[in-house]
Amino acid sequence: MFSRSVTSTLLRQVARPATRAPFTIRAPALVQQARLLSDQTRSAIDKAVASAPVVLFMKGTPETPQCGFSRAAIQILGIQGVNPEKFAAFNVLEDSELREGIKEYSDWPTIPQLYVEKDFVGGCDILVSMHKNGELAKLFEEKKLVVVEGEAPKAE
Repeated sequence: MFSRSVTSTLLRQVARPATRAPFTIRAPALVQQARLLSDQTRSAIDKAVASAPVVLFMKGTPETPQCGFSRAAIQILGIQGVNPEKFAAFNVLEDSELREGIKEYSDWPTIPQLYVEKDFVGGCDILVSMHKNGELAKLFEEKKLVVVEGEAPKAE
């Protein structure tokens, strides 16, 4: 956590206007923030992404989504007919490291986030767009991730 406070301090100092003499030396305006994803968190996310062919990081659970975007993502996956046996969801509200880590892992700032066969697909806005233009249905069908009509998923 020390690196986080040092980085934050540097960014605040760079953003402040110079209040001293005009010859004050300042750091460059563009300071790139250091990546803070720990190896342990990265490994846990790697395992989560590999846990099922379709993985959704969301706020809440599929049964009780805790935000409208997560609810929309679950509804889209349901409309698309994603096989529940090939789906896993992770509630980012249960773990703050996961909540922040997944954003860095994917380099995507929002939640929910969808992965299909370990590949990042996108957030809610991307899912809605892909759903509307048919790309999402095509992706799930090509990868055989939908319940085939007349075939019920196995009961647990």
